[in-house]
Amino acid sequence: MKILAIADQESPSLWDYYSPKKLKGINLIISCGDLSSDYLQFLVTLSGCPLLYVRGNHDSGYDKKPPDGCICIENVIYNYRGLRIAGLGGSMRYKEGSDMYTEKEMKQRSGRLKRKIRFTNGIDILVTHSPARGYGDLEDLPHRGFECFNEILMKCKPLYLLHGHVHKSYGPQFHRELSHPSGTVIVNANETYTIEVFPDQYPAYGKTGSFFYDLKLKLKARLRIPGDDLV
Repeated sequence: MKILAIADQESPSLWDYYSPKKLKGINLIISCGDLSSDYLQFLVTLSGCPLLYVRGNHDSGYDKKPPDGCICIENVIYNYRGLRIAGLGGSMRYKEGSDMYTEKEMKQRSGRLKRKIRFTNGIDILVTHSPARGYGDLEDLPHRGFECFNEILMKCKPLYLLHGHVHKSYGPQFHRELSHPSGTVIVNANETYTIEVFPDQYPAYGKTGSFFYDLKLKLKARLRIPGDDLV
């Protein structure tokens, strides 16, 4: 499965000079925040595949104009063909405004998410806007990462943490990929980055090992119930 991760800056290659071959083979698009609603709508329309997103600290415009056709995964787990994807957007609170949190507030959010993760028997990808503390973040408060993300990684050991917030233009402090002690690969999705996840790296749909969650998925598939696979 090929996943296009995007964040922070609209790609001129996709936005201004789009051609169908540029999204050929992409199965899923994941936005890590701070991208215009129009850009997300453009990509989901032309790609023909689902687009999942969390909110960045500059996405208050989504309140009035959410990206149509896209799926918000804030505080939930979305199952895409067996791949369990969880979202926690926002940045460290450095001023008054929406989509910003203190460490305590984000820890409360992550605690509620961890209860859902127990129900789904784990996650395969964690999507955030800010980095985990100490892994691709900066020392200034606006770009400081959240320590509670490290706790999720150590406990749940997802394949990937996808984030944004720290731009490539920041120079040597930018890291595209980092390895976490949990075994998770941390990816900064600034502008665009493609990852590939193979079927043997995550459970088949309805075979997570969680009895009630698997039962829910199997019944939904059998009855062909419409709607998103959200927990």
